[in-house]
Amino acid sequence: MLQVGIVGLPNVGKSTLFNALTAQESALAANYPFATIEPNVGIVTVPDERLPKLAEIYESEKVLPATVEFVDIAGLVRGASKGEGLGNQFLANIRETDAVIQVARCFEDENVHHVEGSVDPIRDIETIQIELALADMASVEKRLDKASRTAKSGDKDAKKEVEVLQKLLPVLEEGRAARTADLNQDEQKIARNFFLLTSKPTIYAANVDEDALADPASNPHVKAVMELAEKENAETVVICARLEEELVSLEEPERLEYLNDLGVSSSGVDLMVKSAYKLLGLMSFLTAGPKEARAWTIPVGTKAPKAAGEIHSDIERGFIRAEIVSYDTLVDLGSEAAAKDKGKMRSEGKDYVMQEGDVVNFRFNV
Repeated sequence: MLQVGIVGLPNVGKSTLFNALTAQESALAANYPFATIEPNVGIVTVPDERLPKLAEIYESEKVLPATVEFVDIAGLVRGASKGEGLGNQFLANIRETDAVIQVARCFEDENVHHVEGSVDPIRDIETIQIELALADMASVEKRLDKASRTAKSGDKDAKKEVEVLQKLLPVLEEGRAARTADLNQDEQKIARNFFLLTSKPTIYAANVDEDALADPASNPHVKAVMELAEKENAETVVICARLEEELVSLEEPERLEYLNDLGVSSSGVDLMVKSAYKLLGLMSFLTAGPKEARAWTIPVGTKAPKAAGEIHSDIERGFIRAEIVSYDTLVDLGSEAAAKDKGKMRSEGKDYVMQEGDVVNFRFNV
């Protein structure tokens, strides 16, 4: 399962956000640096409003949504790239993740200590960015030295690697993320083999107080984070981690009523999970029957036989065809039988690329 790491400076709300995401209290949230030492891991369901409707149509006994794994990683401080604080552990933990949510504190609270002494989310983001870039720079320099020696022997792959590394190095020297480097598609493919920390897709979580939820753009800290994210072609999700953690104990109707009173239509946690799922390059296809209505996770661009393999390897091996109807069409017509009668149930072969929201019945023979 792919992992999303939650990172940030100490006391910006990482563990509180993790608790809200995982609807549990396994992550220690405390008002002092390094409250999180060993990374906490939680499996989080991806909100999917389609599944209850499918369960209704097929009279399914249960609903099984897709899931994402989140990791709450120790807070980072200046000098982490040289091992300061829990730097070495932080870098090792983030290296194992597939995407990153960077929590930026955008609220003022004199009762919650900030490791830098004041609230400045851009400074905090840059602190982490620089430490990750320094660690990447050391990796790139080492790899460049080795690739350069190999390239001298006429190795074409090594020469291409050198060209990409030489483009990445000045970006990292400026303290910028490798993902902002101007690389074409072929160069990006080569760069992925370097597994750089700053190449990981990133969401900025602007952690605000309740008062800022209704109009987050009026918060100057949030506005600054959004502007920075836009320059990096990254996404910003505004969330009140403390509120979301408290909402966990409420029933759904009470939760929605509370959010409506604050002028918010939906949970920030739901948006965060959906954004993380998309950030990982994942999508869902759906199956339904009397036993269950279920969302299955596959990478975007997956072909039908490989998707069938997510259910069972025998189905992939004996794949014949996929009978598919789009979720929206199925709901509009009210049943699978109606979709077949109207000619809306398609028969797709081995080269079919799965689409988000496909409701599928795989035909196979083993």
